[in-house]
Amino acid sequence: MARPAGLNAEQTRLGELAPGLTGPFARWLRWLEGERRLAVRTHESYQRDVLAFLAFLATHGGAAPTLKILAELRPADFRAWLAERRRRDLKATSTARALSAVRSFFRWLERDGLVANAAIGALRSPRLPHAVPKPLGVGEAKALLERAGVDAGTPWIAARDVAVLTVLYGLGLRISEALGLSRDAAPLGEFLTIRGKGGKQRLVPVLPVAAQAVERYLALCPHPLVPDGPLFVGVRGGRLGPRTVQAAMQRLRGQLGLGPTATPHALRHSFATHLLGDGGDLRTIQELLGHASLSTTQRYTDVDTEQLLAIYRTAHPRAKRRAADKL
Repeated sequence: MARPAGLNAEQTRLGELAPGLTGPFARWLRWLEGERRLAVRTHESYQRDVLAFLAFLATHGGAAPTLKILAELRPADFRAWLAERRRRDLKATSTARALSAVRSFFRWLERDGLVANAAIGALRSPRLPHAVPKPLGVGEAKALLERAGVDAGTPWIAARDVAVLTVLYGLGLRISEALGLSRDAAPLGEFLTIRGKGGKQRLVPVLPVAAQAVERYLALCPHPLVPDGPLFVGVRGGRLGPRTVQAAMQRLRGQLGLGPTATPHALRHSFATHLLGDGGDLRTIQELLGHASLSTTQRYTDVDTEQLLAIYRTAHPRAKRRAADKL
């Protein structure tokens, strides 16, 4: 029997775990890709997480899970799965993602009229640590960009590294967004259209220093760049990979005595934090970063209660009136 379209080599495990679920599982994966438009890595993680859940059920219940078995699972069965993950000392972030994947699978099964099981709704996601990325100081960011143009060895590679890092810091892009730019994006104008997570587009203003850094790189790049090809390339002319940028940041960290949190992603965080510190408002920063939720921006920029109160007191008309009444 032919495998359903959408299943790759890794997913052939499903035929052994739960033969009757291969079709629904493949259709769910296609739905995640087509309707939800999940990022590739998230899509792959969801796939692995649900396969691991089904493997647990096969051991826990003593039989390959079927649609009927999934419909009859009790809260205790789901809790046993979570307990097994705790026993294996898996991270809370990993378990939260796995639970999200399994919930998505069950919601899709119910939507498709295949399985209805309310038991999974009784589960609580594990508490996650409040991790806030650490920004570079303004002076550190400036020193890093200056140093990147000195010690890369080959002039065009030095110019490329400066251009990439300047785009990350000056435009607040994710590393995947910066490396995903095509050659026809340059010369950079006043604004750049960025396609972010979930295919969402946003308009980002371009600093002259970023446009100039990209132009200098293009003037020195020895490889022919076609309009629909990558803007940033590696030593052999192929699309520049994130590990090369991470390695450059690691080298610069050592030269400048910066901590391990000075990563390419920290430049995006620095962009947001420095804007906020210089008077930028959260809603604007949210738009520039491409965050769907303002709460994500608050965490990203490490906004504490006092900062939020300060913004409120200076911006809200009722707060201003109260302050005037006290005089």
